[in-house]
Amino acid sequence: MSIDSRQVAAGMLQAVPFARTLGIEFVDVAEGPDGLHAIVRLPDSAATHNHVGGPHAGAMFTLGETASGAVVLAGFGHLLDRAVPLAVRAEIAYKKLAMGPVRATARLGRPVADVEAELAAGTRPEFPVLVEISTEGERARTTAELTVVWTLRPQ
Repeated sequence: MSIDSRQVAAGMLQAVPFARTLGIEFVDVAEGPDGLHAIVRLPDSAATHNHVGGPHAGAMFTLGETASGAVVLAGFGHLLDRAVPLAVRAEIAYKKLAMGPVRATARLGRPVADVEAELAAGTRPEFPVLVEISTEGERARTTAELTVVWTLRPQ
């Protein structure tokens, strides 16, 4: 699978204006040894801070959901003429206080081929996207984990 990370980033920022509002940056979208992944970044900004000076929980959720959408677009963008990707449900666990910029790394929880086969068989597949949100730098640490379950709704 060939992925144009700039095309995925442009598509996401066009389709999801809220990601632009928060200033989300696309770092990488690629197929790696651990499968398809997307990495997005939320810069440190007073406009997205909470009452303790770190990124607001809603901004962190949006960062993670955006990363999950990027990996879905990268994996299934070639199917947009016959299926609409939709988030079905999500669960987030905030683990540690985040300060400064944060990154979200999203990975598909099922093989692309398995999801495509279900869609081709006439079903509406669901699949998880697992997201780790972490601080940056030498002392990077996981601050939240998010699972977003997506579906491909046939058109």
